Amino acid sequence: MKLQPDRSDSPTILGYGPGWIGLGHQGVAEKVQHSLVIGSHGEKLDWTCARFEQLTAEHFDRLAELQPELVIFGSGTKLRFVPPQFLRQLMARRIGVETMDTVAACRTYNILAGEGRHVVAALLLEVEDSTA
Repeated sequence: MKLQPDRSDSPTILGYGPGWIGLGHQGVAEKVQHSLVIGSHGEKLDWTCARFEQLTAEHFDRLAELQPELVIFGSGTKLRFVPPQFLRQLMARRIGVETMDTVAACRTYNILAGEGRHVVAALLLEVEDSTA
């Protein structure tokens, strides 16, 4: 059995908490406080949604353009599934989609990226409504 140390050239998620995600890539750490897309091939994009209810098919069409083998959708603080019609472009391109809460999506992304898979994590960081 060949054993290798865990090492990845992919961007990784270093930590997470309410309203933030810590990213690391090539020795540089960054704290992000908004929804984002991170990919194992170096992709890093702002994802323009602060609440689950703001998601549209266009958010997921953008993910299909990245052509990963798998999209991990982090749905925020709880598990929620988007309408299937939002995933049409991903399904048409035979790109797998897994949905989980954002914390679980962070952990899963690191594991799959560390295995060398072309994976993209779309992570919803929900902003608290201060008017409530």
